Amino acid sequence: MSMNQILISETLYVTPEIKRKKIIYKINFFIAVILMIILFCYYAYAEYSRYKDSNESKQILESLSFNINNQTDGNISFSDDTVRVVLNEEYEENEQNVAGSSKTPEEIAKIKSLIEAGTKVSPSGDKYYSIGLISIPKIGLNYPILNKTTEELLKISPTRFWGKDPNEVGNLCIAGHNYRNNLFFSKVPQLQKGDIIEIKDLLGNIVQYSIYDKYIVRPEDTSSTSQYTDGKKEVTLITCTNDSVDRIIVKAREVEN
Repeated sequence: MSMNQILISETLYVTPEIKRKKIIYKINFFIAVILMIILFCYYAYAEYSRYKDSNESKQILESLSFNINNQTDGNISFSDDTVRVVLNEEYEENEQNVAGSSKTPEEIAKIKSLIEAGTKVSPSGDKYYSIGLISIPKIGLNYPILNKTTEELLKISPTRFWGKDPNEVGNLCIAGHNYRNNLFFSKVPQLQKGDIIEIKDLLGNIVQYSIYDKYIVRPEDTSSTSQYTDGKKEVTLITCTNDSVDRIIVKAREVEN
């Protein structure tokens, strides 16, 4: 076969249909690369947002821990520059929670002072503050408990979903995100009966709670938030299952000395 015949054969072999398929392949490959870049950027932004929110939680934790341990005369000082406001209606909520408890007027005044100094404003303008600290030594968890539950505040720290103030008779229900990493309540599903949860309130009192039950419910099932505790102090942790379909409930009761 001559050289001219070989060249003609190769030219004829690359048909318009093959060229069209090559072009489509290149376009699909380009689109796939763009989508991968977009997904990576989205993932990176989501991780950055979680990291930023967890840092905000650490700042609240450090500020609150400092003031609980060092307040002596009601004068509060913080080292950060976070915007704070005084929210009088929040005092009413707090007074309702402490009504009927063993707190003295001086203790209630101290709590109000801590709330006033620690009240913050979220980016959307939502006002919030910490009502105490939650620690679970087994999984290395240590976070402030924010006073109410909203989707925005859940990204900052675990929140009070329902119930009274920390270490009061009743059922303090605490909600937290399960990001399936080391943040917030991601390791709560690992807890077992007998594990210890520690709650530190705004007066600096630390109460240990022992886990006595753990189960899964549908999102609409709120029976775990019942306040009928037979006069006991209880804590309920609420987080999502790893597939985000159902809710994991962890129940704990005060360890009696």
